Amino acid sequence: MKLTTLRFLLGVMAQLVFFQLTFAQNTPFPFNNHSLSFEKRVDDLVSRLTLEEKVSQMLNSSPAISRLGIPAYDWWNETLHGVARTPFKVTVFPQAIGMAATFDKGSLFQMAGYSALEGRAIYNKAVETGRTNERYLGLTYWTPNINIFRDPRWGRGQETYGEDPFLTAILGDAFVRGLQGNDSKYLLAAACAKHYAVHSGPEPLRHVFNADVSAYDLWDTYLPAFQKLVVDSKVAGVMCAYNAFRTQPCCASDILMTDILRKQWKFDGYVTSDCWAIDDFYKNHKTHPDAASASADAVHHGTDIDCGTDAYKALVQAVKDGKITEKQIDVSVKRLFMIRFRLGMFDPPSMVKFAQTPFSVLESPAHRDHALKMARQSIVLLRNEGNVLPLKKALKKIVVLGPNADNSISVLGNYNGIPSKITTILQGIKDKVGANTEVVYEKAINFTNDTLLVYQDLGKQYSFNGAPGFQAEYYRNKELQGKPELVRIEPQLNHQWQEGEQIVAGFQANDFSSRYTTSFKAPSTGSVTFELEADEGYRFFVNGKSVLDAWTRNRWGSRVYRLKTQKDSVYQFVLEYWQGGGKGNVRLSAGDYQRTDFKALAEKHRDADAFIFAGGISPQLEGEEMRVNYPGFDGGDRTSILLPAIQTELMKELKATGKPVVFVMMTGSAIATPWEAKNVPAILNAWYGGQAAGTSVADVIFGDYNPAGRLPVTFYGSDSDLEAFNNYDMSNRTYRYFKGKPLYGFGYGLSYTTFRYDQLSAPQAVQKGKNVVVSVRVTNSGAVAGEEVVQLYVMNQDRSIKSASKALKGFERLSLKAGESKLVKFTLTGDDLSYVNEEGAKELYKNKLAISVGGCQPDEANPKTGNVLVHNFSIK
Repeated sequence: MKLTTLRFLLGVMAQLVFFQLTFAQNTPFPFNNHSLSFEKRVDDLVSRLTLEEKVSQMLNSSPAISRLGIPAYDWWNETLHGVARTPFKVTVFPQAIGMAATFDKGSLFQMAGYSALEGRAIYNKAVETGRTNERYLGLTYWTPNINIFRDPRWGRGQETYGEDPFLTAILGDAFVRGLQGNDSKYLLAAACAKHYAVHSGPEPLRHVFNADVSAYDLWDTYLPAFQKLVVDSKVAGVMCAYNAFRTQPCCASDILMTDILRKQWKFDGYVTSDCWAIDDFYKNHKTHPDAASASADAVHHGTDIDCGTDAYKALVQAVKDGKITEKQIDVSVKRLFMIRFRLGMFDPPSMVKFAQTPFSVLESPAHRDHALKMARQSIVLLRNEGNVLPLKKALKKIVVLGPNADNSISVLGNYNGIPSKITTILQGIKDKVGANTEVVYEKAINFTNDTLLVYQDLGKQYSFNGAPGFQAEYYRNKELQGKPELVRIEPQLNHQWQEGEQIVAGFQANDFSSRYTTSFKAPSTGSVTFELEADEGYRFFVNGKSVLDAWTRNRWGSRVYRLKTQKDSVYQFVLEYWQGGGKGNVRLSAGDYQRTDFKALAEKHRDADAFIFAGGISPQLEGEEMRVNYPGFDGGDRTSILLPAIQTELMKELKATGKPVVFVMMTGSAIATPWEAKNVPAILNAWYGGQAAGTSVADVIFGDYNPAGRLPVTFYGSDSDLEAFNNYDMSNRTYRYFKGKPLYGFGYGLSYTTFRYDQLSAPQAVQKGKNVVVSVRVTNSGAVAGEEVVQLYVMNQDRSIKSASKALKGFERLSLKAGESKLVKFTLTGDDLSYVNEEGAKELYKNKLAISVGGCQPDEANPKTGNVLVHNFSIK
């Protein structure tokens, strides 16, 4: 289909939707009467639907009901750290775990508001062009992920706010309030707390796993953040998890869904299943015989939307069979339309101020500036022996190495959008230093091995019917069937599509297949190694013979084929590829493999003034249910938290030169670095920093920004510190219960300056049920301006009570000039001074209690944050 034809059809569709809505608004239906309450309008609308129409609205992709002027709508959208998977260029902030490292609820609130505005602009464009039926264009965002990051091996922990229930609850609350806005009538956007509940890996088992925890762990660790967002933040939605809880799938859990969410917390918002979770009832958990039984049970338990393969379509038959009543269906459908009404979808734009958000807000200067601010705030300085950092900008030669040095994939994390500009670490350093500084790049290694394909530029050797490059054919199915939707010549084969990204206008890179055909003319006699990197299924043919076949069974990563060549001989290549959901990538490269000689590399650059090694891991290795099985990784999770050994080996050679070595570690989870923690003088943890990651890292390395990020997770020293991954008991997990000594503790982070605490004020005795006001003076006792994260911990002094020995109950990030002091105040409520008993109920601490205030945990010394003040008081 030609692009002009497609645009014409989209325009026609938009006009049809407009006229349908206009006609509906001119009819006497009460649901179109703007003077009525949303409740009355929703009741009227639902009363006019047939059973089949009601059920159709309980699917994530809800079709239009033309006779009533109800437009189609797809509920599925994401905005974890900026609007995700949209076809438009958007602002990308640091990954969620990085935003948690800022310990700045104000920054998170602002980020969520900016993301919601960009989402509004995109939705307004979708309405204008008649595309409200498309995924990733709506206003219902399935974010934030407030699962507790209990084990660093979980690949999706990067999407969370870390391991602490209090920090997660406070940051989650800031996100929801920022995203949903403060209008008294309309939502700016609809947030969704996920994945409810007791869900944090392993990824390969998530569709079959049954989690069972004590009442204590349930209410002490797994539920507080959900309770905060449901009860206090008034989050619009909740997503129930894939796994089972105490033998019942989470989306049909008596305890989680009925007793707690709907009855105790009085949640009246909507619940969506995780995608394809209802199918898991009868396909994987085997708790239900078929789709009708599974769907009826899920709706009985308050799951309003089936995201996935339309299992809920069986609800029509379930009603006829008496498994559920139409009245029960009505409850869910009313919840769903209530959200759409609150988003202003049934009112004219003139009544909804958010509906007038201009498209120009996308990547606005304020949004870009905030992305840089948060990237800077997220960086954690773990080590700076001998004050190696900051480096001088006037160095003569800097060598930048490592698999993350020039990796634009790593900086974006997962569940991300695509910005117009991405700054990698290499580019950030080049932009920072002067023209007289030589910046040399050596990738040197991959994440887990030292053998690199040294690529050759063979682009001139490919042609199709005399035209340079490849003939590309794209099909709107995964089987290469029928006539291709798009045929074009592409100069090279190197595609990376984010989920929701478009191959061409109107054609998303999801559920499609493609064929690439070319003739390769050998430049010489010998051999050429071709590397094929692709997600999902692929097969590669040379002269009509299959040489690589992963059409039905593929692992994420790359495979190679070595072709023996004769100079000027022509070889026919055909590469076929299909992509389902998620991100897509397909790339064909050529070259020869070479193993990096570390000693020779170090000797080659012995004249360097400094080495900057950008390593760690990346979203290419950790994430949601991935096809990965490199050493140390499995299915998106990690089998070891140790830094891949090959990276340590390279840094040993760099250190042997006697030159300064700076290790920039990018990761979405805790990495054990026992050798580096003792031997590498400077270590920065930069997470996945978003579009401005490279700029922020360079700002810290060269002293234009004083780092103050804090770890939202414990960095353990070795795999032996960890409990069994599939054991959800919290014993010996996270800083609150870990019995050993961490490499770097929760809340840890260094600065280029120092801070001093004094004048702690707190009562000697506290009356039960009364709030406690704590104040402390913080002084920047160093020579340069900086930021400090003040942390308040409550410490149980009664060993007869089972509770965490210490628990974060307050934090504040503040900026201080050299020599400046500020007074910081915290108010501790009765809830802060309570613990969870064995039955899962809250009780106030009795007798003695203590608090600590400082820049770190009370028993983990931090030389830059100075003294930690401890105060004991009694409770009467």
